[in-house]
Amino acid sequence: MAVPHFDPADLTRAVSDTLSVRRVFGEAYERDGTLVIPVARVWGATGSGSGSGQVGVPADAEGEGVPAGGQQGDGGGGGYGVHVTALGVFVVDGSGARWQPALDVNRVVLGAQLVGAVVLSTAALAWAFRRR
Repeated sequence: MAVPHFDPADLTRAVSDTLSVRRVFGEAYERDGTLVIPVARVWGATGSGSGSGQVGVPADAEGEGVPAGGQQGDGGGGGYGVHVTALGVFVVDGSGARWQPALDVNRVVLGAQLVGAVVLSTAALAWAFRRR
């Protein structure tokens, strides 16, 4: 039975294809004489490792493997992750180019929750001090 061999170059090629400028600047399209170019923030991380050794081989006094019925083993693996966030679009028309930012609803909601928490905490502290 053949064991698949891990090739770090394959992982590097996959990451390179994924983290390309095409992910940052999307496919431009034209509508009613206006060119729209989508823009995103892209970041990624990758990691890999490999190793080999003898399985089932006892060590002698010096810590060296004694080749008495052991098996050679190899292994490796890797992976990567990518995070893409839409930032907005460049709009190019007869009057020039302009930036249209994307509205991140999650940030708006998180900001409102933080403001609400600060206001409620301040009100609770003011009420506690006033009560003393």
